[in-house]
Amino acid sequence: MRRTPSRRVLAATLLVASVLAPMAAIPATAVNAAAAVARHDRGDEHPPQLGHQLTARLDAAIEKVRRQADIPGVVVGLWMPGRGSYVRATGVADTATGEPMTTDKFFRIGSETKTFTVTALLKLVDAGRIGLDDPISAYVDGVPDGDRITLRQLAEMRSGLFPYSADADFVHDLLSDPSRTFTPQELLAYGYKHKNTSAPGKAFEYNNSNLVLLGLVIERVTGHRVEDVIQRQVLRPAHLRQTLFPSGPEFPEPHPRGYTNQTLSGEVADSTDWNPSWAWSAGAMISDLHDLRRWAKIVATGELLSPETQAERLKTLPTGFPGLSYGLGIFNSGGWIGHNGSIPGYETVTVYLPSQHATLVLMINTDITYEGQEPSSLLARAITQIVTPNNVYDRPLPTRQETRTPGLPSL
Repeated sequence: MRRTPSRRVLAATLLVASVLAPMAAIPATAVNAAAAVARHDRGDEHPPQLGHQLTARLDAAIEKVRRQADIPGVVVGLWMPGRGSYVRATGVADTATGEPMTTDKFFRIGSETKTFTVTALLKLVDAGRIGLDDPISAYVDGVPDGDRITLRQLAEMRSGLFPYSADADFVHDLLSDPSRTFTPQELLAYGYKHKNTSAPGKAFEYNNSNLVLLGLVIERVTGHRVEDVIQRQVLRPAHLRQTLFPSGPEFPEPHPRGYTNQTLSGEVADSTDWNPSWAWSAGAMISDLHDLRRWAKIVATGELLSPETQAERLKTLPTGFPGLSYGLGIFNSGGWIGHNGSIPGYETVTVYLPSQHATLVLMINTDITYEGQEPSSLLARAITQIVTPNNVYDRPLPTRQETRTPGLPSL
């Protein structure tokens, strides 16, 4: 692995109608116990494969990017109705032992969590318990300019709040003790020390503070932990039995080791067991390939929401980056709808292409950039250039500020 002095800390991360009965977040042991049953229930373990020539091209392209960007291990799932599927794992899950990567691993999914948090929020909209244009001050006290910032603006990354993960003290505190548990209030306080970066609604700025606030809204309205609301109102109806919101550093088996250079020294470290509490409702969740495959279509087509609310979600606005627009906790990149995630040691992409009913899921065990670009974006671009040349997932090259300023998150 490269030892690059990158300081992009916390990229990504870095998404109830009824009254909920008290419950606890699913423990990792329960997820492990259910794994065998879930795998037998999928009924799609051996779908038709893509043709030999196309498969060979994908194999070569993925391996080229993996070696070029020094990615330890890659899991890819591509499903294209009428054309076939491509499910592969390559590289290693553990650089120390050489254990090969396999497709049955759990991964930390970083900012893909935002799609779950926002779905839980939008179910409250459908239930008439909140309005997208309500001010955040109606639910959470102390938010700078909170009387003018709406829930909609928080979900679409246009609040103007200063991102807590861009605060130098936060970066130092987290990297000094990656096992530390942060509360949502502690996280927000780092951002509140700074002036807002813009007026509400004026500019797109990717910001984990927005999603932490939406997590608090969900808790205020329901009276339950956001983890439990997501489990009851999103994961359960979506039949996602391998997806969880951890309460600490727990990580169900099997999982790969994760590698990052988001450290105080810039040296590469094993971040597998870092506590993701710092990302909370913006990026703490865990899932696997098959659950993310299912989730890609559900979130892009709005299966859990009313058509009216899903239409609001998909009103994507320009981000300032060509080819990339952002809605309510969801983006559109070259026609592919969904989200990606990056948290120290792991990156994922889960997207759906409505025009071809196609699904793409990527999972890798590093977040170390290559020439300023997220390695997951390099892979997604290479794959879609081959299989959907008219719809290329083409997240643009991040700016120097995005990739080098301590703490600034990227999508």
